Amino acid sequence: MATLADILKKARRAVVRQGIADQDADELVHEAYLKVEAYRREHAVRSQEALLVRAAVNLSIDRQRRASRLPLAEGTMLYELPDEAPDPARIMEARARLRQVAAGLDRLPERTRRILLKRRLENMSYSEIAASEDMSVAAVEKLVARATLQLMNGMTPS
Repeated sequence: MATLADILKKARRAVVRQGIADQDADELVHEAYLKVEAYRREHAVRSQEALLVRAAVNLSIDRQRRASRLPLAEGTMLYELPDEAPDPARIMEARARLRQVAAGLDRLPERTRRILLKRRLENMSYSEIAASEDMSVAAVEKLVARATLQLMNGMTPS
């Protein structure tokens, strides 16, 4: 008759064959042993060895399934994930550019600003803008191009 130590070693080998890392195998076998012991208290068991090996293998399969569904690989710590947030310097640069654009828009004549915003923010076509402003399409295109160029020139670092 096999000793408990022999049974646990056999369950551990079965778990390792399933692809579980050595350091995790002992934990799984221990968890399986606790489950088998709880089961044995209420049910008759013909072979503790067979039940323990099967429980350990099933737990290893469950762990691998969970790991494949998790967005983070098991063992990955949150502090190892890259921070996607912009750093403070980039935030300051973006705010400065936004202030430059706002100042540049304020310098444009009212009609030019309105037409440029219709094109860039409201995504209106040149023909829709031309119809709403009672202008030709070519005139709208030129006005948008000039306004965009003027804004870009105001954005260059001094």
